[in-house]
Amino acid sequence: MRHPVLAPDMPAGAVQVMSWSCESVGDVDPQALGVTYWFDAAASGAPYPVSVRFSGRRLAGPDIPGRGDEFEVVHTLDEVLPGSGRVAVTARVPGLAPGEWEITATPVVRRAPEDSAPPPALPRGPLPRGTTVGRTTFKPVADVRAPGVRIGAWPALVAVGWLLALALQGVLAAQRELPVGRLFLVSVLASLIGLVGAKVYYLLTHREERPNPLTAGMSVQGFVIAGIGSVILGSWWAGIPVGQMLDVTAPGLLVGMTIGRLGCFLGGCCVGRPTASRWGIWSSDRRVGVRRIPVQLLESSMAGLIAAATLVAVVLTDPRVDGLLFMAGLAAYTFGRQLLFPLRGLPRQTKHGRRLTLAVAGLVLLAALSVLVSV
Repeated sequence: MRHPVLAPDMPAGAVQVMSWSCESVGDVDPQALGVTYWFDAAASGAPYPVSVRFSGRRLAGPDIPGRGDEFEVVHTLDEVLPGSGRVAVTARVPGLAPGEWEITATPVVRRAPEDSAPPPALPRGPLPRGTTVGRTTFKPVADVRAPGVRIGAWPALVAVGWLLALALQGVLAAQRELPVGRLFLVSVLASLIGLVGAKVYYLLTHREERPNPLTAGMSVQGFVIAGIGSVILGSWWAGIPVGQMLDVTAPGLLVGMTIGRLGCFLGGCCVGRPTASRWGIWSSDRRVGVRRIPVQLLESSMAGLIAAATLVAVVLTDPRVDGLLFMAGLAAYTFGRQLLFPLRGLPRQTKHGRRLTLAVAGLVLLAALSVLVSV
């Protein structure tokens, strides 16, 4: 049984309770239970569905009126890819009485409607049934804890990327004899506005999920739109040449995206589609851990290459039209990002939005490069 690199704590049995080592919030309300079922995908054949019934009963803990002492939930994977190796399905059960629980996971075949064909049988014989014992934990932790997910990886790496971006911007601004102090203050304020934009953009594009505004994710598109718009207005107000400011900002912005996408990979967001390819990497979307197309790493590598090219251009060239290096770098990143979107595990929100964005980004990139070369 091979352990995925990102899940070295994979249990010997089929069931694992997702715990956390921080005892200071271990008994803080609200409490929830996170439990994972592990199994091996079939070696060959057609994709098939698997459902897992999680049931539990409380063994010990304080009696709290209105809190459940038993539960039963079913989680279904509509399509397991043969040859994809180890699979981990994580369920979260809120509203339980805190304490120690005995949890049983039983794989089941979904019942088909009477007027349809029966579902395929589970391959390679029955999947294992497992039982384990574990404790509830702080609900916000249980909501994000899963095999392969590193709590705090995303904010930590995004913060590192942001600091490096500011540092690189400052060095390039000094080279271009721009007012570093004023540009720094404008950039910090624009970054805070960008965070708000990232949150708002995510809420607007995920309205069907009805996410909690405080715990909902963020979108890089929203950050770029709000952040860049704010830094342009702030630079104009502070008397900083806008075009030159954009050019010295571009490499740092792309470096921040390079590092931030590593946080997405470790944090379980923006995941790629499951795959049986040998080039896939085992990772999790916080619900299903499986071998996936490492789209976050691909996007990180792409952003890094564009950042390096933009940095070389900013350092070694002095374009007569300020701001074109920024436009070329951002258009190249947008174009590459759209090329990678079909590899992600999330469905597209619009039918023609990707094609339109590809066309616009491609035209902007070609126009910017043409002007840079001609002058």
